[in-house]
Amino acid sequence: MAKAAMTELQQQIEEVRREAYAAGYTAAMQVISDATAPLTPKPGSTGAAPSRRGPGRARQATQAAKPTRARGTRATARTRPSANRRARRGTNALIIEQILKAMAPSPVRPAEIRKALQDSGVTISFSAIRNALRQLEARDAAERVGDSRSWRHRGGEA
Repeated sequence: MAKAAMTELQQQIEEVRREAYAAGYTAAMQVISDATAPLTPKPGSTGAAPSRRGPGRARQATQAAKPTRARGTRATARTRPSANRRARRGTNALIIEQILKAMAPSPVRPAEIRKALQDSGVTISFSAIRNALRQLEARDAAERVGDSRSWRHRGGEA
């Protein structure tokens, strides 16, 4: 009798352990999925969509926990993750196209695009923004407004 009760108790403990493991695994997978999924801007917002480099956010949090370097060393701000985790080609153009769509139909200057990107935690140089705008212009997704330095999203889908 005691052996049967002990076996039943062990089975119940094993079942609880499996359920807890499954719940923890599901929660962990959800966190990973949320961190890697591209976020879309809220309707009516003028901010840029965050980059698709979700794991970079976790890396930034771990870098903040590391001790800082001595003042004599060369410490520069990084705008991109390391070379082994680079963004795909054309990502800047896609992000900037989303910004132009969000701010349409008003014209947008590269400085405003950069500000929107920085508000969303992404830093891109002005030369990269200009290059992306030229790519969008070649695809008829964006157009320059007259002789100004402003750009706007074309109404037609590219």
